[in-house]
Amino acid sequence: MEIRKVNQAVILAGGYGTRMKPFTDTNPKPMYPFQEKPFLEYLVEQVKSFGIEDITMLLGYLPEKIMDYFGDGSKWGVNIQYSITPVEYETGARLRGALDEGKLAEEFLMMYCDNYCPIDFNKLCREYRRNDAVIQLTAYANKDGYTKNNLLIEEDGKIQVYDKKRVTPNLQGVDIGYAIVKREAMDLFTEDNENFEKIVYPKLVEEGKMYATVTEHRYYSVGSWERIELTEEFFKPRKFIFLDRDGTMNIRPPKACYIEKPEDFVWLPEVRETIKKLKDNGYEIILISNQPGIARGRLTEETLKAIHDKMQAELQEVGASIDHIYYCPHDWDEGCDCRKPKPGMFYQAQKDLSIDLTKCWMLGDDERDMHAGGDAGCKCMYITEQHPLSEAVEKIIELE
Repeated sequence: MEIRKVNQAVILAGGYGTRMKPFTDTNPKPMYPFQEKPFLEYLVEQVKSFGIEDITMLLGYLPEKIMDYFGDGSKWGVNIQYSITPVEYETGARLRGALDEGKLAEEFLMMYCDNYCPIDFNKLCREYRRNDAVIQLTAYANKDGYTKNNLLIEEDGKIQVYDKKRVTPNLQGVDIGYAIVKREAMDLFTEDNENFEKIVYPKLVEEGKMYATVTEHRYYSVGSWERIELTEEFFKPRKFIFLDRDGTMNIRPPKACYIEKPEDFVWLPEVRETIKKLKDNGYEIILISNQPGIARGRLTEETLKAIHDKMQAELQEVGASIDHIYYCPHDWDEGCDCRKPKPGMFYQAQKDLSIDLTKCWMLGDDERDMHAGGDAGCKCMYITEQHPLSEAVEKIIELE
């Protein structure tokens, strides 16, 4: 069933950005460049990828710098309009200004100009419709303590607590924007110049009309100098591909058996040459493998390292290598987050390497590989005897 999409994005981009001084002495903070493109341009391109063509930017500080760069948006295939309010205005007053000018649709995607996350927009829309939410926001799970939590979210996604001051005990999750908002939420905002979230969110929480779509994909920010290095890394033009091991790279052992010693690791035909082709085409290769034999006492982590050392040595013979290796040592019933079909190893790699998972491929020979990679946001391709790794890689390279 096709989910009706939201057709307008509203980007809050009016503040001083004092934490980004001295850059913001002469520029709005979302104009900070990465790879010779302002941060805000990445957001515009993302909105376009969502299928949204109408964008309203709520500006205050040095609005002409943004307006001169983006114009009417036609260069990006979108329509951009602007609402300009005094720089000292809070988010609520900016939204009120846009409302009074007739520039807010009945429902819209509200975004912060200093956060970027490759969210699953279809999932956000689907959960917004299912919940009949007045606001369906995106929350970063924050299991890694990347920032301070400000949410408490129930299992069904309903927000139990929104605490802008972040002092409530046992908070888990943080609002990162990307919120679908019904225009009727503005009826709850009666202040002259206040923060929209501070006033409206607690009211909707009390009414049970605010929900969260949770993502484990780290978000990236231009909100402070402390985050710039990671954001720089994230926007670098790199190519990553995830590979399963047994059955994709090497001969899979019989069911309930494991590769227990280096000599058990036997390459499938043409795999080493295929990995070299990936390396020659600029890919970083990440191995993702379940290794329950460790939990079951069939091999040790030291033995697994020896197996992978042999694998790497034989790849080096053809001028190739695996760049990063992630494995789950747990048994199937331990309830970990890393064992495929769960996507935990993908998210760990994402955080370690500042990867955009939506731009990555996952290749594997098991449905668990497809589930894990798909849930992480990767593009996936199934490997079989009839469709081996060499053919899959040829297709991917052709798609570049």
